[in-house]
Amino acid sequence: MKAVWNGITLAESDDTVVVEGNHYFPAESLNKQYTTFSNHVSRCAWKGEAKYLSLLVNGEMNPDAVWYYPDPLPAAENIKGRYAFWKGVKVTE
Repeated sequence: MKAVWNGITLAESDDTVVVEGNHYFPAESLNKQYTTFSNHVSRCAWKGEAKYLSLLVNGEMNPDAVWYYPDPLPAAENIKGRYAFWKGVKVTE
């Protein structure tokens, strides 16, 4: 799987975990040079607290487009250390 936004591959891996239709990429596959700080958080009843990263690619900002669960609840332990994308990021094979 590959996550692409603004012409840049943000993550690529054959080892994604699909939860609720979202591909969670392993941390080592994330191209961190395009991520930047976000203070946004959200909460899921069964996954726990999600933290976010924003993207900065070719001078364009995509706020809160990456999320992850640094300390997921037990039911979502399989996505710990993994990142998912939204807000226009295309995830394809």
